[in-house]
Amino acid sequence: MLGLELVVVLGVTMLLSHLVARRLRIAPPVVLLVCGVLLGFAPALRGVHLPPEAMLLLFLPALLYWESLTTSLREIRSYLRGIVLMSTVLVIATAAAVAVVAHALGLPWGPAWVLGAAVAPTDATAVGVLARALPRRTVTLLRAESLVNDGTALVIYGLAVGVTIGEERFSVPHVSWLFLLSYGGGVATGLATAWAGVWARRRVDDPLLGNLVSLVTPFTAFLLAEVVHASGVLAVVVCGLMISQAVPRVVRADTRQYGQAFWSLSTFVLNGALFVLVGLEAQAAVRGLSAADLTRGLAGVGVASAVVIGVRFAFVFTAPYLIRLLDRRPQQRLLRTGARTRVVSAVAGFRGAVSLAAALAVPLALDSGEPFPGRDMIIFVTCGVIAVTLVGQGLLLPVMVRWARLPHDTAVEQERHLAECLATEEALAAIPRLAAEHGAEPQVVDRLYREYEEHLRVLRANDAGIDDEPVLRHEQQYAALRLAVLAHKRTTVVRLRDERRIDDTVLRQVQNQLDHEEVRLSRREVID
Repeated sequence: MLGLELVVVLGVTMLLSHLVARRLRIAPPVVLLVCGVLLGFAPALRGVHLPPEAMLLLFLPALLYWESLTTSLREIRSYLRGIVLMSTVLVIATAAAVAVVAHALGLPWGPAWVLGAAVAPTDATAVGVLARALPRRTVTLLRAESLVNDGTALVIYGLAVGVTIGEERFSVPHVSWLFLLSYGGGVATGLATAWAGVWARRRVDDPLLGNLVSLVTPFTAFLLAEVVHASGVLAVVVCGLMISQAVPRVVRADTRQYGQAFWSLSTFVLNGALFVLVGLEAQAAVRGLSAADLTRGLAGVGVASAVVIGVRFAFVFTAPYLIRLLDRRPQQRLLRTGARTRVVSAVAGFRGAVSLAAALAVPLALDSGEPFPGRDMIIFVTCGVIAVTLVGQGLLLPVMVRWARLPHDTAVEQERHLAECLATEEALAAIPRLAAEHGAEPQVVDRLYREYEEHLRVLRANDAGIDDEPVLRHEQQYAALRLAVLAHKRTTVVRLRDERRIDDTVLRQVQNQLDHEEVRLSRREVID
């Protein structure tokens, strides 16, 4: 029954945590993590552990796929150099720095590098949830960095574990080959899976089957990459980015609506469950240490957290100036950011799922049969660093955002307005040709003309910024009246069901149509 009990506990905890977070105006992951730690005191939940296979094969593909689908490829191209440096050089530097201090605290070099690789990458899930209030450019850089840097960290991690247990040898050609295989194989398998996914989506008309293809896609990309010993993380990210470019052309509107609802809910649940389980695992790691080891572990958490944060601050305040010295092109100057913005980016370096999965996946024994040195300490320190970055930096980030006084990002609103205006104008120009092709009668054409011209007037009035413009007032009154009429229609349909004059199946069909129109009008009312 523990599985069923765990499902109920996780669901109730996520619900209460989000309500508390909303009331206290705290980022939900912080409350979820604290609740996970508190749940660890319950005797019935002390046996709950998060298998690393579940993290790598269940949580990561789905979460990374949705993050990559909703990330701007245009912005990634614009800041590709900075993203590559953050996801490679910074990860290697962080892993090396943590390894040095871990070795100084008593860990052998092999396990020290394992710990360094585990805590080096930032977490896309945490960044996506905690950094939503930041400007689009900053969020894109943080998300893209965290989507790619896992591949670098896992290569270092795999090499460190292999050398420690006696399965790998360290040499520059061998390490270079591992990085090439990880990145090259990840990109190749991601592109291949994206091509297969788009091919399948073109040939599937049913919305449910189309979203089944969407569900299988990230796991397929991850599996293929793992088979060839490449980066499954990078494969999923590349696959998601490529599919995001093709989906608007090959997927029907109803399929997209189903997919949006499915992925939004599923990733919300996975995210919440993940943070709670991280808290549970951190509590379990404390119980596995003696008093002396706990003292040493707490010191390790403090030092490792300071190193992780310090290296990130040092990098964001040195790499940009080196780039400025080497690249003096005018377009490069347009990409520069101020010191306050870089401080915010440094504070937003949260650790999470990948770090925990790597720590839990450390083998129990060496090839010789001896226990893996420092395994419990690696898990404890990793959990501690995750907690420090999520809770400490998560609470600090809103304060830093206010301190930085970042300009309000209106680019999305401006581009959306441009897209809506141009799309409406070109649609108006195309109506005569389309009407001739479809044999529409003049009355139908006139009706459509009036609707689109009215919509264009509303858009231009919004652009003018005149709140009391008659066309805007009429549009708001129209939307409100239509919503009231829809509510009356829904009451009538429910009454007919209650009187047994129509079946529940008919109720659901009519209600579905009313719901679609209500959602459309509600969004229209909010936007206008």
